[in-house]
Amino acid sequence: MPRILIADDNAPNADLLEAHLDGTGHETKIVYNGEDTIAAAKAWKPDLILLDVMMPKMSGFEVCRRLRSDPATKDVAVLMVTALDQANDVETAVETGTDDFLTKPINKTELLLRVRAMLESRDKPNELERELAYIGRVQAGL
Repeated sequence: MPRILIADDNAPNADLLEAHLDGTGHETKIVYNGEDTIAAAKAWKPDLILLDVMMPKMSGFEVCRRLRSDPATKDVAVLMVTALDQANDVETAVETGTDDFLTKPINKTELLLRVRAMLESRDKPNELERELAYIGRVQAGL
């Protein structure tokens, strides 16, 4: 069963994401700050992290940088989920190593499509093949 770590400092937002994933065959866990996200990524070993950008103690951007720089967590898929929607925010997310970016308010159908596509493409042997498989799956679902 795929594991999805939900990292959002706003409990209602985290609960909503978890509710959207309910019944989809995923195991979920919620954390509320950047430090706990890194600790949970190492200990719980999720397949995917839904990562808010604006969190206390450490931003989602910094969390993503640290995840990518650690051999134990560098391959965990990261889907940033945030209210930020400026071009430079997307650019920063990409530079820090996020795999994709969703803007709040979250559309349940789009979230489930991207989660499914990301989890299905994770078994590819290299980054380029994972990205191509992910893009293909997202486009097929639209």
